[in-house]
Amino acid sequence: MLIRAPHFWWKNKNILHFLFTPIAKVYDYFSHCRMKRQPPVIDLPVLCIGNFTLGGAGKTPVVIAFAKVAKELGFVPGIVSRGYGGTVKGVRLVNEKYDNARDVGDEPLLLARYTLVAVSPDRYAAAQRLKEEGCDLILMDDGFQSRRLYVDYALLVVDAMRGFGNGAVFPAGPLRAPLEIQFSLMDSVLIIGHAAAHNDVAFVVEGSGKPLHYARLKPLVADEVAGKSFLAFAGIGNPDKFFESIKEMSGHVMQTCSYPDHYFFTSTDLKNLAQKAKIQNLWLATTAKDYTRIQANGLQKELKNLTVFDVEVDFVQANFCRMLLEEVMSRFRKRKHSF
Repeated sequence: MLIRAPHFWWKNKNILHFLFTPIAKVYDYFSHCRMKRQPPVIDLPVLCIGNFTLGGAGKTPVVIAFAKVAKELGFVPGIVSRGYGGTVKGVRLVNEKYDNARDVGDEPLLLARYTLVAVSPDRYAAAQRLKEEGCDLILMDDGFQSRRLYVDYALLVVDAMRGFGNGAVFPAGPLRAPLEIQFSLMDSVLIIGHAAAHNDVAFVVEGSGKPLHYARLKPLVADEVAGKSFLAFAGIGNPDKFFESIKEMSGHVMQTCSYPDHYFFTSTDLKNLAQKAKIQNLWLATTAKDYTRIQANGLQKELKNLTVFDVEVDFVQANFCRMLLEEVMSRFRKRKHSF
């Protein structure tokens, strides 16, 4: 079932937080136990790119950046994904031409533009399939808390707008597991953007002694946005981040429509959006991830004057991906020698 992240997750603790706290304590216990278990090990270097919370943090463009650099360095990277929102039960290699978001999920379709992607609830089985296909480096998209595959390095991405939210575990807050256990098992943090929660996140990470890195998301359609007025819609983990990005490109967001994460738009949804935009003389705007789900239903013809927003990640530290991949390989070599 698709749900929207409740607003109280991203505010100071209030009555709703305390109402959900008893359930959160149970979730806290089981998530802690899950993260303590020993994951299966594959004979390939594994870099996990995850996040601390439920909802969007900006992982997908980071995974893409690492895939691109890995190829430049001569690797044959393969991406392991859960394929959330899709229907795959076993292991499936994503085919960008023939699969759609209903089958494999929206994120894997975007990732498959750049390298091989294997989708499965069993991340170890997906990694094995990629190894059989000739991959020599595994990039794990999300899955840090699942402990279904041993990772040599875990980079966790944080959105500077939302940070750790109210600091509570689901459902009292957005955390997937207690921060203490997550910090003990991750290796470094990447903050995306510079917004309200930036300083709080930096303070916590620096206090942990773990490395902290910075980046921003750079839209690829800036020239098409400036001066235009938009009706912006999105069904992603953090739609507000998308709406703000339009404003940062000097676009005018006149109306917004938010849907649950990974939402599949219906023909009625899109006709209503198109009608609203036409009446108000607005352009329509959505994300590349949303557009894959619109295409899955064959509904892209319903929308005219649509701008699809895609982004790439701009790291503050030069050669960040290269240096981190070198660290992954160093740890992998040490792991091999220890057996």
